[in-house]
Amino acid sequence: MPPTENTPSAADASAASASSNPAIEFKDVEKSFGKNTVLKNLNFTVAPGERVTLIGPSGSGKTTILRLVMTLEELTNGYIFVDGQPLTFEQRDGKRVELPKKRTREITTRIGMVFQQFNLFPNMTVLENIIEAPVHVLGKSKAEASKEAKELLERVGLAEKADEHPTRLSGGQQQRVAIARALAMSPEILLLDEVTSALDPELVGDVLAVLRDIAETTDITMLLVTHEMQFARDVSHRVMMFDGGQVLEEGPPDQIFNNPSHERTRSFLSSVL
Repeated sequence: MPPTENTPSAADASAASASSNPAIEFKDVEKSFGKNTVLKNLNFTVAPGERVTLIGPSGSGKTTILRLVMTLEELTNGYIFVDGQPLTFEQRDGKRVELPKKRTREITTRIGMVFQQFNLFPNMTVLENIIEAPVHVLGKSKAEASKEAKELLERVGLAEKADEHPTRLSGGQQQRVAIARALAMSPEILLLDEVTSALDPELVGDVLAVLRDIAETTDITMLLVTHEMQFARDVSHRVMMFDGGQVLEEGPPDQIFNNPSHERTRSFLSSVL
């Protein structure tokens, strides 16, 4: 996707794929932890190549959405589809049936996720962290995976850190390695969960610059949770405001940030901007 000077539009993202399946679809999704229901009757889609940002107060269910797509949490009810394929459950003969784990794993290999806390293996070098999944999950040769990993490290500005261990890197550097590791799987979908929230303020800019570059130069579908509102405004085709496990409103970034229709959105934005 070529870089643009103006805020991208959702129409641009989905026009070329109007006849194809959504990259992600939530259908009547519910998620509860014990008696606490965090997502209620959630229905929305993300088009191929679209970049959608979820905003809202802590505890509103945003991270849970990403974890459900990554199958780190199990649906309480409803269905999630990836490129038209059911992810963990499907309807069969009028019943909701869980799919085999192998089939689910095949779908999730097309999804990458970058977490708040990096989740790098401390006993491995940076290069080893990046090639682990391409070699053992995708079946790439170590030589091929290493070549691609070095290219990704160049892209995120860490070419000289290939042989370092994560503990010798700053938080911002570790997060950029985590982004390279996610990209090494050539994902169709990239999930980003508050990827700058654990960083010192002076380290945030480098990480956001890498993500802006990915947004501007690839057609990867992105679903992200962030408290960096300017970043959300810059890279998103669509922003969705969550509260109490439900979508209160959604729209282009300019609409949500400049003229929100819901009072809860206005009060939330006034507290974070």
